[in-house]
Amino acid sequence: MKILVLGSGGREHAIVWKLKQDGHEVTCAPGNAGISQIAGCVALNPEDVAAVAAYAGQNRFDLTVVGPEGPLVAGISDEFLRRGLPIFGPTRQAAQLEGSKTFAKQLMQECGIPTARFEAFTDPAKAGAYLADQEYPLVIKASGLALGKGAVIVQTRAEAETLIEEMMVSRTMGEAGATVVVEEFLQGEEASIIGITDGRQVFYLSPSQDHKALLDGDQGPNTGGMGAYAPAPIVTPELQDAVEKTVFAPLLEGLRRRGIEYRGVVYAGMMVTDKGPYVLEFNCRFGDPETQVILPLLEADLGELLLAVANGDLQSAVRSPHSAVPHHALCVVAASAGYPGRYEKGKAIAGVGEQGSGGREQGSGVGEEVFVFHAGTRMQDGVVVTSGGRVLGVTGLGPTLSEAKQKAYTVLNGIHFEGMQFRRDIGDKGIRRSQKSEVRSQNRRPGS
Repeated sequence: MKILVLGSGGREHAIVWKLKQDGHEVTCAPGNAGISQIAGCVALNPEDVAAVAAYAGQNRFDLTVVGPEGPLVAGISDEFLRRGLPIFGPTRQAAQLEGSKTFAKQLMQECGIPTARFEAFTDPAKAGAYLADQEYPLVIKASGLALGKGAVIVQTRAEAETLIEEMMVSRTMGEAGATVVVEEFLQGEEASIIGITDGRQVFYLSPSQDHKALLDGDQGPNTGGMGAYAPAPIVTPELQDAVEKTVFAPLLEGLRRRGIEYRGVVYAGMMVTDKGPYVLEFNCRFGDPETQVILPLLEADLGELLLAVANGDLQSAVRSPHSAVPHHALCVVAASAGYPGRYEKGKAIAGVGEQGSGGREQGSGVGEEVFVFHAGTRMQDGVVVTSGGRVLGVTGLGPTLSEAKQKAYTVLNGIHFEGMQFRRDIGDKGIRRSQKSEVRSQNRRPGS
């Protein structure tokens, strides 16, 4: 197939790489330095809906795949459908699932989907008054799109009041903070469960775990994600089954009741607590960096899956409701100094070389591979330089999570740019959980 991918980050590099692996002809708009080494790139703004639709129509693409959430919330799928062009991604109305946390929380409440108690506010004075009687910590979220940085845990009422003032009055997050959601703090461990759906059937990708905090030990400010691994051992078959029944099934049914036909990705950010799984958030696109560990584990043809969803007939491309996961993948994000705050661009990146292709870096077989996916990079005078907060995602594959981690960090340690920062504990929770599970399994064996 001839496929157009929209976006410029690590998620899009992974999507382009997987589609190329499956034998498709791929163009990316606008792409980045790494994507340009494996696919054609065109200088189009994905949020310029009319221009992108015109380009897709003129060049007769068999499918357009939307990477980031912005164009979806802006209604790009609606424009494509109006023109009779095939596109993977939900309509504007359906994309409210991510574009408005208020919409998502109210829908979850309506559908009986387990989620934290909450209240939504458009008036900062009412939000401030509500804070007086709450137990802390609390979570305060900008209702609109905030690039993964709109949820903040506050430990005291004073912190909460300051944050409400910043979001709702000073508008530090722009219009995303015009409405805020205040919700109870859930204690547990996070997991990402991502499905591809035509609105009725769901094809589940490998469950993963993102690392939002900037620093080791989940310390520091929230980011767009500093690393991920898959499969996440916290998502047992029993937990996966519970999420399918209590989250995905009622969600799709609730959307249909509202007259919303949902075709695309449903990303459920979960908190696994002692009382069971709760939904923290829904996203309407592939996660980033989760995509960089999920797609290398996907054995199915990604292009066929996405086209089937666009056509409303996922069943035609799916033999099993779950992707096969014979190995483990772990991604570490290398970020610019200052991220997630202000950072400088244009720093030369050493050690990427052919790694910029996102291709195999070492070994000759599955389980011996490392991929370097570009997120915030561009070419400057023939040199790859930084152009974003998150710069690279280094993904290792291995028969165990420990081996995948070792491979990723080995390659990452050979890469350098001024001010490069990264976490050193990506995957440690999963490794510890896997080791405990193995010990329990050995203790149950006869004669042990």
